[in-house]
Amino acid sequence: MHPTQTTAEQSESLVSGALGALRTQIRRVVSVPDDVLEPILVALVVGGHVLIEGIPGTGKTLLSRTIARSLDCTFKRIQFTNDLMPSDIVGSSVWRAGSERFEFVPGPLFANVVLADEVNRTSSRTMSCLLEAMEEGSVSVDGETRELGSPFAILATRNPIEFHGTFPIPEAALDRFLVRVELGYPDGAAERDLYRARGSELALDELEPVMSREQLLVLSAAVPTQTVSDPVVDYAYRLVEATRRHPAVTLGVSPRAAVSWILAARGRALLLGREYVLPDDLKALAQPVLAHRIFLRDGGSGRAVIDEVLSSTRVSL
Repeated sequence: MHPTQTTAEQSESLVSGALGALRTQIRRVVSVPDDVLEPILVALVVGGHVLIEGIPGTGKTLLSRTIARSLDCTFKRIQFTNDLMPSDIVGSSVWRAGSERFEFVPGPLFANVVLADEVNRTSSRTMSCLLEAMEEGSVSVDGETRELGSPFAILATRNPIEFHGTFPIPEAALDRFLVRVELGYPDGAAERDLYRARGSELALDELEPVMSREQLLVLSAAVPTQTVSDPVVDYAYRLVEATRRHPAVTLGVSPRAAVSWILAARGRALLLGREYVLPDDLKALAQPVLAHRIFLRDGGSGRAVIDEVLSSTRVSL
């Protein structure tokens, strides 16, 4: 990028260049539909965290590793288990005999992209450390606050059908994920291509980064410049209010969730080469951003409620 380019010009160049290459490269390794990949890319651009759900064997971990390999950022993977301790992910102070002092050894959270594999297999103590990192971008060790990397993104995976050795993810933890997506079976053609391929792991090993850390930060800096008009804000508010009034809902969309939704919509507008947010941006991101943030009386999924309020709320611009 030319040093005299403005942030807007730089971000426009990235949207048409590196971002397109990122999409293409991810699909070389793993079959992922637009309604899954787009929210993940939005989260990366706006500095949010991602929860990827799906049955075993559909490529959740492979997708996360492919994204990390495609970015020229530091990457760590944490396999969550029920005996994982906070110090295992945060790090700890180690006594160095030569210098006769304690030295902090960073844990795997000190990376730009962290894959939290099977995040629902860990205890509440370790989960609380992860929540602090996700919320604050820092961790507390021995009474001292240590800043994490920039950018910093958690890509967490969860198998929704496995219950042995798992813990429920608290509502407060779910709220820290900007988007939640579900990765299902690929379509027939994509799955047959998978059978013919040399192997996804082989393709992954051959990947080279197509977007640098600096480029990702340029895109992130451009997100707040996207215009959100008053009619779009009003539309978002009416949708949020509709979730709170719905008879099946005990806890509707919170103000913080709504702000996150608007932020994600800004990111989508940027990725699509616009300088303003449309209602279509809100609609496209309503399920991944809001469905896991509302809670029903029967404990079911919020997806049906989101679909219902989207269909019943009129756009008036």
